[in-house]
Amino acid sequence: MKILILKPSSLGDVVQALPVARLLRCRFPGAEVHWWLNTELVPLLDGDPDIARIIPFARRGWADPEAAAQAIAALRRLRAERYDWVIDLQGLARSAALAWLARGRLTVGLQDWREGAPALFDIAVPRPAASAHAVDWYLAVLQTLEVPVHRDFVWMPVRPIAAAAVAARCDGPDTPWIALQPGARWDNKRWPVERFAEMARRWVAHHPRWRIAVLGGASDRPLGAAIASLAGPRVLDLTGRLPLPEMVEWIRRCAVLVTNDTGPMHVAAALGRPVVGIFGPTDPRRTGPYGQSDQALRIPLPCAPCLKSSCHHSEPLACLTGIAVERVMNAVLDRMKDAASAPCSDGPVP
Repeated sequence: MKILILKPSSLGDVVQALPVARLLRCRFPGAEVHWWLNTELVPLLDGDPDIARIIPFARRGWADPEAAAQAIAALRRLRAERYDWVIDLQGLARSAALAWLARGRLTVGLQDWREGAPALFDIAVPRPAASAHAVDWYLAVLQTLEVPVHRDFVWMPVRPIAAAAVAARCDGPDTPWIALQPGARWDNKRWPVERFAEMARRWVAHHPRWRIAVLGGASDRPLGAAIASLAGPRVLDLTGRLPLPEMVEWIRRCAVLVTNDTGPMHVAAALGRPVVGIFGPTDPRRTGPYGQSDQALRIPLPCAPCLKSSCHHSEPLACLTGIAVERVMNAVLDRMKDAASAPCSDGPVP
């Protein structure tokens, strides 16, 4: 059996879709699973035990008219694979068109009418409920295909080379770490960087054995530099300095992740690491850390969640600035206590 999964981006979405590949391989051990993936995310899945082939998707390249010949050639190669199932977990016009053009024996996707994608599917799977989490929607696709959904898999296996690189920078196995993720795609999803810095400064002042790792991409470097300069030498600024596999292993190594609503939050949830998720314009029930969404930090404003990329409230970003440093620090302690009393797990139970 040969299966194509279309989920090119983003980091968090790809991580949340990984159980689909895991459970397909559990149901069909001999299946060959291919994954259509944005080029910059290829290192995340490269060498994955359940993915036989990654099909890189250069988003900008495909949009360039000069790349049309390459796009057509890639499409011909997809058709030549003669997929049994094509599963579109992106649910947008481009992915749906590719799913249809790939000419699999059965095309399945999400029933999301924002761009009319379901019109191109043989089966369109509705969201289980209006507030259902994205992961549960992906799992509903498997249930429609009569693939059993269970938890007998490892969501994100250890990458030994990346784990060794992280261990080499950790000041020994007994040094406890907290990770911070101060960036986010939307500016109005970001808890103020000064609050992150103050939280880090207070934590290391009261817990001298602990260290803080600041994670993020190259665009987050000003945020990491600000936190490190304000919070002191026990903060390690890793923004823009880690390949994706090492970022994953840093999160696995840390006791808790304090984060805005962004991709590494979903990595932490997949790893079963405690998450203190700070939410403003987005809805943690639908896109929060899976298995921990009910503990996300929010301010109950009439306009939140607005699901908008810019703030129009009379008090700008009140949904985030209203979350105090003390509340975040208390949440860190609570999540650590919960983790200490919980049975060992490789990740949340679907």
